[in-house]
Amino acid sequence: MSIEYVSPNARLAGIVTTGQLRAAGKSARQIRAMLDDGRLVRLSVGVYATADLAELVPRLDIGALLLAAGAAVARLGPSAVVSHETAALLHGLSLLGAPPAVLTVTRPSGVGSRSGKPGVRIHCAALPAEHVGGRLGVPVTTVPRTVVDLARMLDLRAGVVVADSALQQKLTSRRELLAVIAACPRWRGVRTAAHVVEFADAKAESPLESLARVVFAECGLPPPELQVEIRDSGFIGRVDFLWRKFRTVAEADGAAKYEDRSRASYEFRRDARLRDAGLEVVHFTWKDITSDAAAVASSIRRAFERACSRRDSWPA
Repeated sequence: MSIEYVSPNARLAGIVTTGQLRAAGKSARQIRAMLDDGRLVRLSVGVYATADLAELVPRLDIGALLLAAGAAVARLGPSAVVSHETAALLHGLSLLGAPPAVLTVTRPSGVGSRSGKPGVRIHCAALPAEHVGGRLGVPVTTVPRTVVDLARMLDLRAGVVVADSALQQKLTSRRELLAVIAACPRWRGVRTAAHVVEFADAKAESPLESLARVVFAECGLPPPELQVEIRDSGFIGRVDFLWRKFRTVAEADGAAKYEDRSRASYEFRRDARLRDAGLEVVHFTWKDITSDAAAVASSIRRAFERACSRRDSWPA
């Protein structure tokens, strides 16, 4: 089951606090009765979900996180919005590394305390209406605002992983990301965010590919083409990275790529066809790129040298 966007005005549909229930005329005894008969489910101290919502949300992949996030912003008051890493997870965006153990929330500067509740990290920043959306009534920063927020705070590698993921899934566009940056030109880290948006590429299909692109740039390699179809007399395959001038292909091997023996055999045959077509082929894994990026770059440069030393030509 998917989570649909709802109007940000439909705030916290199905999540209520003790204060809201008391303001609606419910006594402490009535609240206890609603808990006892299942009409309410306690999410945390003083925060509840309606039975319908509590039954629906756990069926969703991000259900537990959504309920926890909803409870957090309910405790923090009407100005709080789920943001940063927690918003990224709710939107289905990739992150580099494990997400923080705490929920991440933004409230406008000058509204309430900056100190969070237990398990909640609070950021303070302006929240224009166009930067706020919702998931089942839980207010969440929009995808472009979430990407820019993370790109401002994280390093280039982590920012590009998030931005590539959003573009690849068509959850935002470069124009929308630039519009958020234009709306906050003096914010801390906005230049880094602008660099991330400029570098981001919708063709990167995994965090490993996104990370590798940044590593290539850091190591001084020329930028490769992404997801290029290679042909000889017929279709050979679509490669992750191609340096056309240097007749070299690099492939990012995910953890499961060779677990299937038939897939491994196919990849071996494909590599042979790529080499027969005049291309050098380099493979690397997540461990390679994170533990010894210089070695990966060196192997690619050696492939450049081998290709350039040959007299055969590969059709451009």
